[in-house]
Amino acid sequence: MHRLWRATVNSWNGLRSGIRSEQAIREELVALALALPLAFLIGTSMARRLEMIAVVMLVLTVELLNTAIEKLADRVTLEHDSQIGRVKDLGSAAVGVALLIAGMVWLFALGERVGMF
Repeated sequence: MHRLWRATVNSWNGLRSGIRSEQAIREELVALALALPLAFLIGTSMARRLEMIAVVMLVLTVELLNTAIEKLADRVTLEHDSQIGRVKDLGSAAVGVALLIAGMVWLFALGERVGMF
């Protein structure tokens, strides 16, 4: 039980740190707050609503991981390093792919709502 408590505290501290230091994380939390009621308006089933909310949470998760990678890379060196730059670019690409997935799910759900599918 103590390990679970420590893991929860560490997770909360990580989220708070990300919120303080990263605009993208703050924006994705706003998107999540907006997604909660919108999913219930747009989603045609409970499963679709959960999918819509889950993909926004996926974007937030990937952004948190990308932020962790960037913070670690900056800790290694602040000088320009092409390999570290590539690692940061890969993390950014992961966020971009997650955003595309989320956009596709939301567009499909909207199309479903208006009778296109």
